Amino acid sequence: MQEPLKKPFPKLLILKTILIFLASYFILLIAWIQVKDTYGYVITFVGSKVVAGLKDAKLEEISQEKGIIQATFSPLKNKSGILIDVPVKTSSYTFNAPLTLAIMASLYPFIRRRTRAYAEAILILFIVHFLFVFSLEAKQLTEIFMDRGIERISIPRLSVYQFLWGFTDNMVIRFEPFLIGFYMFIRFRT
Repeated sequence: MQEPLKKPFPKLLILKTILIFLASYFILLIAWIQVKDTYGYVITFVGSKVVAGLKDAKLEEISQEKGIIQATFSPLKNKSGILIDVPVKTSSYTFNAPLTLAIMASLYPFIRRRTRAYAEAILILFIVHFLFVFSLEAKQLTEIFMDRGIERISIPRLSVYQFLWGFTDNMVIRFEPFLIGFYMFIRFRT
């Protein structure tokens, strides 16, 4: 028995989708410029707290200046007063956010259960950005702690952190808009 062919998308729907994308991208880009530093501060604060707990360190301070948020850590094991600064450039992981949000907006006509779809997509976006900050800080602290003798040298542990950060930076962040859009479309399409 032959399966019925799916109807192609109507041209009007495609045009509507393109217009939604263009309009939302322009609006979201302007809005994102206003909130990205605050968002980056929150992500860095959460990521730094988790890294500090994992690396047996104390988060001493978080400072912000011109798109760079710097987390300052001190090791708990060696009470020598060492302070380690780990700068995180906000635009390194948030540059795709307006594009991601615009793709999400343009999918509106194609998805069902919209509240859940958008909530999951925003959560995935937050997790990806958290993973970037976490992996960057964990990698840098591990390298510095091992170099200064605070932590014993472990090539496998260092390799895991380097791989996690490299994969997040070079793959996940670059493809984030399309991965989230694909996820929304496949999981919630009408």
